Amino acid sequence: MPLQAVMLVVDNSESSRNGDYTPSRFDAQVDAINILFDSVTQGNPESSVGLMSMGGKGPEVLSTLTTERGKLLEGLHRTKKKISGSSHLATGIQIASLALKHRQNKSQRQRIIVFVCSPVADEEKKLVSLAKKMKKGNIDIDFILFGDLDDDDVQKKLEAFNNVVKGNDNSHLVVIPPSGKLLSDQLLSTPILLGEGAAGGSGGGGMAEGGGDFGGFDFDPSADPELALALRMSMEEENARQAKAAQEEEAAKNKTNLEDVKEEDESQPLLNERGEASGGGSGDKKDKDSGDKMDTS
Repeated sequence: MPLQAVMLVVDNSESSRNGDYTPSRFDAQVDAINILFDSVTQGNPESSVGLMSMGGKGPEVLSTLTTERGKLLEGLHRTKKKISGSSHLATGIQIASLALKHRQNKSQRQRIIVFVCSPVADEEKKLVSLAKKMKKGNIDIDFILFGDLDDDDVQKKLEAFNNVVKGNDNSHLVVIPPSGKLLSDQLLSTPILLGEGAAGGSGGGGMAEGGGDFGGFDFDPSADPELALALRMSMEEENARQAKAAQEEEAAKNKTNLEDVKEEDESQPLLNERGEASGGGSGDKKDKDSGDKMDTS
């Protein structure tokens, strides 16, 4: 996986108390955040993850970018006591983008993953304008829309946002309706975790359908999402290992070529006593022979 700085935005609005996901929508997000954290940090150990909420009185940064899972769990524990009000989607995304700007490693790709399980009060026009800013700032935005929502405008607004921001094909909208499965299990087979190899997008729940590049394996990732993620990460690690091995081999060849170049004998002066070039040439031999003859006479 690429080097990333990821802000996870949890929906802690009043709607997150709903029990259509066991035991509640909020607890379903906690489980899914653990899976996302593992995917990001195991995919690249130098990637970092932050956490914020967007419900209640307003968005709140719960943890700045970190590689420590405990900081995220602590933030989620505090937020569970603050479930109330409605979500503030646009403001939450703006604050998340500001948090990403303060990342220490500027080579990390910026990414925001937003959980949405409540009505969205922001107007579509406002969201589209924000999407243009995110695209201009080269920030990937993923939406996880889940739960049985009565308001159909939510998906319509998120689709409008996604259509603008997904110019680089790294932004996704997955729609996951309630079912007997855990939210985290269903998330494993979506493009958010599997990447562009998985089929998905709005409408079909963003679920992978028989696909993805699994190195020639005839494998349906939706049948076993955990195995799909393991295979994907294993192949990425193998590709990285092969690339590193090729670089080391190339460096070794260059080193060997440099060692084959013989250096001049620095202990011998460039000029002899008479100011002529030295180095064991024919001139030196003649001088030596003439010197010998003079000694004999």
